[in-house]
Amino acid sequence: MVVVTPQWLEPGCHPVVDGVHRIPLELPQDGLRAVNVYVLETNSGIALIDGGWHRPNTYAEFAAALARIGRRPDDIHDIVVTHIHRDHYTFAVELRRRHGCRIHMGLAEAPGLDEIARINSNVPESSLDQVRRAGAPGLAETVHRLTVEEPFDVGDWEKPDSWLSPGMLDLPGREIEAVHTPGHTKGHMVFHDHDNHLSFTGDHILPTITPSIGFELGDWELPLAKFLASLELMTSDTEHVIAPAHGAVGGLVGERAQALLHHHARRFDEILEILSDIGEPVPGNLVAQTLRWTRRERPFAGLDTFNQLIAVCETMAHLDVLVAQGQLTVETADGVDRFTH
Repeated sequence: MVVVTPQWLEPGCHPVVDGVHRIPLELPQDGLRAVNVYVLETNSGIALIDGGWHRPNTYAEFAAALARIGRRPDDIHDIVVTHIHRDHYTFAVELRRRHGCRIHMGLAEAPGLDEIARINSNVPESSLDQVRRAGAPGLAETVHRLTVEEPFDVGDWEKPDSWLSPGMLDLPGREIEAVHTPGHTKGHMVFHDHDNHLSFTGDHILPTITPSIGFELGDWELPLAKFLASLELMTSDTEHVIAPAHGAVGGLVGERAQALLHHHARRFDEILEILSDIGEPVPGNLVAQTLRWTRRERPFAGLDTFNQLIAVCETMAHLDVLVAQGQLTVETADGVDRFTH
């Protein structure tokens, strides 16, 4: 039986099911606030699902939480990472550096890791390309200025020990299946613990918010279409409880997958209505500014710079799917795409 704690952000090492604990590690942003790292007892020690964000105080925070169940970081033999974003990957690298544990991540993240090494900074170049294509060069310039000044350590982005393909994980005493769920990132993986009817869903399925789409590395390859297809694979899952990267454990994978699909269907309808009302070709940035954002239905102008970046990228992801479906037409001039219904 899954144990659900009332406040998911409370520091500590919280029981989920027998042999599985959840450690929420603090994040610097006001939005997500924490990332869940899951501790799995195995026949050889402990393994982690996701690593967290390598920050100056993360090791002390993590070690103190682990001590609550009588464990130490050097008990870790493997870390399995859902996806390449720094709040999931970079502390795994630090733990390997200190204790020699192995890291595993989805094979389709390999080009993204190469891209980070090429960029050698926190500048989200691929996302900035989409923002410029959306007709918002000022926003792209602001994000570039802010991110190029951020501290960056290429050592946080060393390659994993192995690249995962779909199938059963090699964790002694555990029957956990890796499933490729591209969309949030190209190589995102969900891990189904079939014995405990639990799914470590990373950022693919979150319990109260919709995962960001379009903030990824490398070529733009219809990320929303991939995300929706990945959700469709899980709509019939009535057995697995969601163990998300952000938020409390609880809820069924299939029900939440259906809810997320419904959200994006509504978003498609909203965009089509906006473009029908305008009646002339407009850039994606204008569509993003017309839409409402977050569960609080906030206006675009009320978002901070980073979330405006996410909003524009996600709007472009929706617009591109509608073009691919033949519901919109697009014309390009001076590097900006303009969409018509």
